[in-house]
Amino acid sequence: MEFFNMKRPTIPDLAKAAGVSVSTVNRVLSEPESVRSNTRTRVLAAAEEIGFYGLGTIKQAAKAQEVIHRVGVLLQRRERRFYRLLGDSIAQAAEAYPACNIDLTVEYMEDLTPEKVAAHIQSLGGRCEALAIVAPQHPAVADAIDAVLESGVPVVSLIGPLTAKGGISFVGLDNWKVGRTAAWAFDRMVRQPGKIGILVGSHRLRNQEMNESGFRSYFREHNSGFTLLEPLPTYESAVVAREHVEKLLTDHPDMCGLFISGGGVTGAIAALRATPKREDFVTVGYELFEDTRAALIDGTISLILSHPIERFASETIATLVKAKNAGPDNGVFRITFPFDMYSPESV
Repeated sequence: MEFFNMKRPTIPDLAKAAGVSVSTVNRVLSEPESVRSNTRTRVLAAAEEIGFYGLGTIKQAAKAQEVIHRVGVLLQRRERRFYRLLGDSIAQAAEAYPACNIDLTVEYMEDLTPEKVAAHIQSLGGRCEALAIVAPQHPAVADAIDAVLESGVPVVSLIGPLTAKGGISFVGLDNWKVGRTAAWAFDRMVRQPGKIGILVGSHRLRNQEMNESGFRSYFREHNSGFTLLEPLPTYESAVVAREHVEKLLTDHPDMCGLFISGGGVTGAIAALRATPKREDFVTVGYELFEDTRAALIDGTISLILSHPIERFASETIATLVKAKNAGPDNGVFRITFPFDMYSPESV
């Protein structure tokens, strides 16, 4: 370690001793949560060695790495590729979170009946300090959320907003805009307005209800020549989605497009591939992963609207930590971010 003269060591002196930039030292002093724990530790060791005047502040920053946040994330069926991808990305975001250690539990719900979902929410809520969930809007679910909130554990809703007596934070997209954008795509791509089939995972998943609301509002405002068929629930099942699409194509051979706003997209893709391809048929889907990417490339799907998974995951972890630090009685956080759009030429 280089010898420093008798004058009081400065921030540039500390940066040189620690082998970091001056801006990094400034962030350790003023925004320690933005600096990785190993960097804070290195700066602390250098500060102790040179007798830096802000040693107490740096010690407090270094102690942040000793804080462990026990957070839980409850997602829907693990068999669905999107939720596996989201769960893995959230785990990576927790591992990389710079401000502290995250003790993360990610669980998946195989039984999506409201009573089972409610029981799972209470179970995981009893084992963590902050909880993020993907769940339907239902009285049993709302009661479970309130029970978790009353125990002092804040709740963050992912993908679709939820309501209960207590305040619930939200991380996800502006779903009304998602629906409006999907409608805009049909309006621009369909050569002759006609019938559009609509699939939703469940009428109780509020993000998909909001997608549909935005979808219909666009056509009411801009093009009433389209006929929007009643949305069909897939119950997040590929088998059910395939059956719906096959029936739609049989009952409405003049259908000009399909909006897949909910789960079961792989079943819808299978049904579309099993019928002769029509160049004038437009399909807009939801979420990019291996199967939907392949469907874009082969022309089965025309456009995909998707969560930016890495950002979604990092915002989820950051919001869980903020909610835990703030406590259940200190307001809620609403985090929205732009969605990604993918065409056959962009993937």
